[in-house]
Amino acid sequence: MVHGHEVLQMMQGKQYATKEELLKEINKQFGTDTLFRTCHAEGLTAGELVDFFEAHGKFMPAGNRSFTVNLDKVCHH
Repeated sequence: MVHGHEVLQMMQGKQYATKEELLKEINKQFGTDTLFRTCHAEGLTAGELVDFFEAHGKFMPAGNRSFTVNLDKVCHH
């Protein structure tokens, strides 16, 4: 199981136009069958992880792009 922090690290300095574009990159980097965990949940699919991060303010708008990491909301442990 991959920690969600690795996805946030993958996203740093990058922008994704749509949730689908972000999911495609996650699946490319980690594989389509990979499950993820966070500090508060585990066994998440890539889609569930993105929804979790979005609900917890981990993403922010970036110009005309939809998804980039909100570094102020990333825990560091």
